[in-house]
Amino acid sequence: MRPLDPARPGAEFPLTMNAPVLPDALATLLGPAGILTDPADIAPALSDWRSLYQGKAMAVLRPASTEQVAACVKACAAAGIPIVPQGGNTSMVGGATPSEDGRSVVLSLARMNRIRALDPVDMTMTAEAGVVVKTAQDAAADANCLFPLSFGGEGTATVGGVLSTNAGGNTTVRYGNARELMLGLEVVLPDGQIWNGLRRLRKDNTGYALRHLFVGAEGTLGIVTAATLRLFARPRANEVLFCSVRDEDAALNVFRRFREADETAIRAFEYMSGVGVDFAVKHIPGVTLPVADRADHYILVDLASTRADADLQGLAEQVLGAALEEGEVLDAVIGGNEAKRQAIWRIREEHPEAQRKEGASVKNDVSVPVSKVPELIRRASAACVALIPGTRPVPFGHMGDGNIHMNLEQPVDMDGAAFLARSHDIMDTVNAVVRELDGSFSAEHGIGRLKTDMMEAWRGGAELDAMQRIKAALDPAGLMNPGKVLP
Repeated sequence: MRPLDPARPGAEFPLTMNAPVLPDALATLLGPAGILTDPADIAPALSDWRSLYQGKAMAVLRPASTEQVAACVKACAAAGIPIVPQGGNTSMVGGATPSEDGRSVVLSLARMNRIRALDPVDMTMTAEAGVVVKTAQDAAADANCLFPLSFGGEGTATVGGVLSTNAGGNTTVRYGNARELMLGLEVVLPDGQIWNGLRRLRKDNTGYALRHLFVGAEGTLGIVTAATLRLFARPRANEVLFCSVRDEDAALNVFRRFREADETAIRAFEYMSGVGVDFAVKHIPGVTLPVADRADHYILVDLASTRADADLQGLAEQVLGAALEEGEVLDAVIGGNEAKRQAIWRIREEHPEAQRKEGASVKNDVSVPVSKVPELIRRASAACVALIPGTRPVPFGHMGDGNIHMNLEQPVDMDGAAFLARSHDIMDTVNAVVRELDGSFSAEHGIGRLKTDMMEAWRGGAELDAMQRIKAALDPAGLMNPGKVLP
């Protein structure tokens, strides 16, 4: 590996060096609405969603076009100023937060929020990086299409951000991660060049697929300014089920039953622990338990079809009937109408907020092969309780694609700060199980600042060396989102 040289302009500057000066040309280029320097104005861009990091920055740049982004990048490159790209600032790992030395600028894509094109025949949408995911969903729906990326932060997260982090979410089991939903990109490279790769082609076999370099790179190789996205036929039938199940293995068996009955109908398959649902019922107004009796394990199944006459309720009754006979399902509720379907989904979506209200929690976004999910939940839970007695495991998430948020809540008799001080011990404990199960320490949240120290152990050797070489080739000065992804 070739780590970035701290002595080079734009790398992590030692505090003893003279700070770079913001080029006057930026104020002229961007105008009053395009650059923020007042501490009160830039404060929201300096901390992450989870309040793990508090950074500093010379300014927040707010370009309104790709050409302005390119001009900002060129000016900052000439002055040796690091750039931290930022979308909706919903990163769970500090991926869009500047460092504490105050030598960088935050470049917000918020003003680049136009949908440039939408073609219901091609089933594509070309959207700028600052378009909010929910806005993209609504625009697709207005054209009787579906943009299927869906997750809790979709009302704030932006197209550029979710591509830069390769976001996943609830419907990955059916439609894939953000990477699978992208056909082409427009990117400003670290030297200020604009690469226009906004192609609407399903087949384009012309050398290296450069677009995939920038998906999941978290802004370390360039700034995504626009994307051409895949759309799908809009579902015309939908049903949501909430079930209490015997245990983790039973949950996975129900998934297998639905997949065998009609794999194309499964839009989401979510697991929730009894503790997590308890927290949601306790802390979130309006959330109630849909089934008669509390259980230790629950699943949410979202079924959808583009056929208006699809008998999804009949499918659900068929699968659940067999699972009830085998003792896998203890009780089940079928939504039946939109209000009940939304109420069921709210139990799952409010898990993060309910955990926050319950106290301090350590979050682990991990994945394992789908067949290993039950073992992951059992072993990681037991290991964390052994590490810190009284710890309350709150595993939940996307069982259908192998991504479980293996979260741990503080013991009721332990100080929250003291529990959070053990965060890395807890993450190491979970990751030891994940490694033995051939999983990944980051499933959909990315690396950001939080997990860079894990890259050497997990991706060291040829893989990390290749990443370092790509970084050095595209961004030799190390100015693009320094301190993220790579150790």
